[in-house]
Amino acid sequence: MSETTKVHPVDEKLPAGRLAALGLQHVLVMYAGAVAVPLIVGRALQLSPEQVAMLISADLFCCGVVTLIQSLGVTRWFGIRLPVMMGVTFAAVGPMVAFAQAMPGVDGARAIFGAIIGAGIVSMILAPMVSKLLRFFPPVVTGSIIAIIGISLMRVGVGWAMGGPASMAQSVDVPQLAAMVDSARAAAEQTGTELTRLPGPIPMKDNPNYGALDNLAIAGAVLVFILLLVKYTRGFVANISVLLGIVAGCAIAIALGKMNFDKVAQAHWFDVVTPLAFGMPTFDGVMILTMTLVMIVVMIESTGMFLALSEITGRRISQTELAAGLRTDGLGTLIGGLFNTFPYTSFSQNVGLVGVTGVKSRWVCVAGGLIMIVLGMLPKMAAFVESIPSFVLGGAGLVMFGMVAATGIRILSTVDYRTSRNNLYIVALSIGFGLIPLVAPRWTQQMAHGLHPLLESGILLTAIVAVTLNLFFNGARGDTAGAIEAAKTAEAH
Repeated sequence: MSETTKVHPVDEKLPAGRLAALGLQHVLVMYAGAVAVPLIVGRALQLSPEQVAMLISADLFCCGVVTLIQSLGVTRWFGIRLPVMMGVTFAAVGPMVAFAQAMPGVDGARAIFGAIIGAGIVSMILAPMVSKLLRFFPPVVTGSIIAIIGISLMRVGVGWAMGGPASMAQSVDVPQLAAMVDSARAAAEQTGTELTRLPGPIPMKDNPNYGALDNLAIAGAVLVFILLLVKYTRGFVANISVLLGIVAGCAIAIALGKMNFDKVAQAHWFDVVTPLAFGMPTFDGVMILTMTLVMIVVMIESTGMFLALSEITGRRISQTELAAGLRTDGLGTLIGGLFNTFPYTSFSQNVGLVGVTGVKSRWVCVAGGLIMIVLGMLPKMAAFVESIPSFVLGGAGLVMFGMVAATGIRILSTVDYRTSRNNLYIVALSIGFGLIPLVAPRWTQQMAHGLHPLLESGILLTAIVAVTLNLFFNGARGDTAGAIEAAKTAEAH
């Protein structure tokens, strides 16, 4: 075969058996991260176990569909045609959980899906321009944003280990409160005064299920098991250590009678994922703007990821191809909103796997996408994931979400602080602003209600402050090489 007709490694079609095995490896590497988001958002929305299982099925199905579009390419407008696995981005979790807490239930889900659909459409329009915005997102900005994503998600991981959010630690002691009110009324009647306030704080009682030591022990065991795998194994087993840790935690929970399969037994073996299963989405301008800002950050990350993947595979990508890849982030997000799931982006741990294995064929990711579609049509699989006790996920969550924060810190470690001391102020203030909603959740209560979804997201606050301060101190100098190195450093979303 002559040099001119030689197939590029990216386009090489491997034997079917090898394709299936390598595709399954990509699926296993991303699986724990892929199912985490529907679990987080579904439980934040207070949906039923069956509805959360539906979110998981929809997520896996759409992961596969969008992966096929990205890796295979659909017309010249969509698909980067590189070995890319697409999954739900953690960057959108913070705003979605804030939406869910403000409006739980099916109505909240419909509002979130409406915001995702709107953001997907806007993202497709913005895609050609976003690749030109790379100079506004050097490592000092992307590192700060990824660090605050991980820090924000740690609250979710700790909540899983404890058995629920911090608000569940105590509940009102109703009998004692009633006795206090009766006593205060009697005293007011004797003195002839009007009862306007209670004589003391509202009596609370501890929730015996919150922070239960046996559940914390299982979460700790999962964490220890993952750390042992990371230390003493290499290659593929180390790459799926989080998934294996969850499996080990499930085995312990089953042995102790803390996990049952009632919902799994009731679930169908096969079902088709249907669009708009929660009803017609509702559209809110501020929510759409919030999700669009998240998608801009996601597409900036994807730009760095695609450029890094171009270097790893040895295939140069044009501006048109880059825009097609970013447009697929928007299309995937639109598909996600229509099919009851969330915004999509390239999973960086799978980009890392391409570098580790040296297998550059995009057909491997096509095989992985087909596997994800099949998994999405197996409701029993989704029901099994939904039945995993939250304390089992807690041990794994601390690793997954902590690694996101650590990745941001690693990217920040590449920033030049010696000759540009102003970068210290960018990091300090952007992360400081990002922590405001975590330490003062009601800090917006005196502000216009329409601003709440925007200001209650630490991730968006960090992005806005980091970009603004970087422009103020450093201007809009291009740093494409730095963005590529930041993408190579990233290992998790």
